[in-house]
Amino acid sequence: MADGFIHTVYANGEWANTVEGGDGSGGTYATKEEAVTAGRELAREGSTEHVIHNQDGTISERSSYGGDPPDRPG
Repeated sequence: MADGFIHTVYANGEWANTVEGGDGSGGTYATKEEAVTAGRELAREGSTEHVIHNQDGTISERSSYGGDPPDRPG
């Protein structure tokens, strides 16, 4: 499991995936779509959450790829 959630964020003119509590880097990308695809794969491999941010920093989407408690609704 990954150390923390995977965040797809916009910073310094490019899209990047960051890993909470880890090395901090999941790569940088020219487009949001490329970053989201790569971030989703990182989250699936790490059985963790993928949090996708808009360019202004607000959260646009959040998905879980395992590790949820069995009693979690939904």
